[in-house]
Amino acid sequence: MNHTVLQVLLLAVVVLPLLGALGALLPAPPGLKGRDPEQAVLRHGVLVTGAVLALSIALAVGFDRAQPSRMQGTTDVSWIPALHIRLHLGVDGVSLPLIVLTALLTFLCALHAYYKMPEGPTAKAFVALILLLEGGTLASFAVLDLILFFLAFEMVLIPMYFLIGRWGGDGRERAAFRFILYTLLGSVVMLLGLLLVGFKAGTFDMVTLATDKGSGLSHSTQIIAALAIGLGLAVKAPMWPLHSWLPDAHTAAPTTGSVLLAGVLLKMGTYGFVRIVLPITPYGAHTFAPYLAAFAVVGILYGSLACLALARQGAEGDLKRLIAYSSVGHMGFVLLGIATLTPTGVNGALFANVAHGLITGLLFFLVGAVKERYGTTDLDRLSGATGAALYGAAPRLGGLLAFGAVASLGLPGLAGFWGEMLSMFGAFRPAAGLDRGAYLTYMTLAAFGTLLTAGYLLVVVRRVCMGERDAEARVLTDVHGYEFAAWTPLVALTVLAGLWPAALLGLTNPAVRTLLGGS
Repeated sequence: MNHTVLQVLLLAVVVLPLLGALGALLPAPPGLKGRDPEQAVLRHGVLVTGAVLALSIALAVGFDRAQPSRMQGTTDVSWIPALHIRLHLGVDGVSLPLIVLTALLTFLCALHAYYKMPEGPTAKAFVALILLLEGGTLASFAVLDLILFFLAFEMVLIPMYFLIGRWGGDGRERAAFRFILYTLLGSVVMLLGLLLVGFKAGTFDMVTLATDKGSGLSHSTQIIAALAIGLGLAVKAPMWPLHSWLPDAHTAAPTTGSVLLAGVLLKMGTYGFVRIVLPITPYGAHTFAPYLAAFAVVGILYGSLACLALARQGAEGDLKRLIAYSSVGHMGFVLLGIATLTPTGVNGALFANVAHGLITGLLFFLVGAVKERYGTTDLDRLSGATGAALYGAAPRLGGLLAFGAVASLGLPGLAGFWGEMLSMFGAFRPAAGLDRGAYLTYMTLAAFGTLLTAGYLLVVVRRVCMGERDAEARVLTDVHGYEFAAWTPLVALTVLAGLWPAALLGLTNPAVRTLLGGS
């Protein structure tokens, strides 16, 4: 596909959700009104997100897979000449999978909301916020200017704040406040680092800066910039101990909010490490890599132990909160892979990013379905003879929950396996100059974390899916048609990525090697 067509497709992918958000706030034309005043705007959300997904798939089909390390479909025009800020967009093998993942999850959320709108204010505001969040996320993965990246990075915070605060469950005000407080403070620090890089190097263009490999920045500038930018990204990642906003946000958010938060927003932080910190401040990245790896491993163990504590009998653990803590552990593997500074580790991190989006997105959909049927996600109330016993009460839902659990624990043949394995392989032989003994320790501890992960997920399956149903227990509706439509793509892609990892690694590997200086 020629450059102009790719350029138009990428622009449309970024701009269409923003136009759709504006359109959602306008009165619906008479011929498009549905069964009630909210039906038309919900249909509008499905149509716009479906169009964005179709455009992103067309972008992926037209992408030149023979040159995934080259920026394709680029747009580069001057925006603020005095500050050397440009409207620069493009896509390569690192960003393309995340763009498609974002478009897919947002469409599935819009489809789910069409049939099961969360309780709260008007559907107009809900759909507009979903589309605004999608536009900001897609822009974060497509822009190639540091200031534009910051603006897109910030654009998603306000929609998610309102989705949690207005459509969330118990404790939503506190959860939304913690979310916005942590992420805004991190963003302020990140902005200082981005400005330092741009003014010292004389440009904010990410491609130019990555090509220079930090040659225009002194070692001290790189260290300060890597620390500032890394802290801002680590909050969103989420890296232990900057993760404490996440469990509350997930627990309080509506199902669609949890899916997008886990499946899309967390990826923006780790993407920033790969796109900005590693290639633009290589000396700073090398300096802080051992510390990043240490925090990542602590996050893996901490997340797994927290989940084990929530899963035990009598702990009154919340299933949704448990899945949130599991994200801290899974994203720890992503950060460990990045901290190895090797192509193997970084490729593993990018693979784990996509796998986590698919699997955890599916799990939050499933947990939302369990809550809809039982009115609770409390594990103590869901377990036992009079509890969920999903295999007997709703066998398809129980089977899907078990599938999501085994995929999340990294069963070979499913998507969760490859990313974590490659991250640990990268730790086995880290980049030159890094202490291999320390990284072998990190690898061993991370491997132990996989055992803990298997432990708590199998406990969850046993407690929620197994057991005898009480004879007087009410009959439950198994998987609805709209739920099947929303979940099937995630199941299929989880299996496909597990059986054919080369489809994704073939895109990321050349681009990663270019970003790391051809190593």
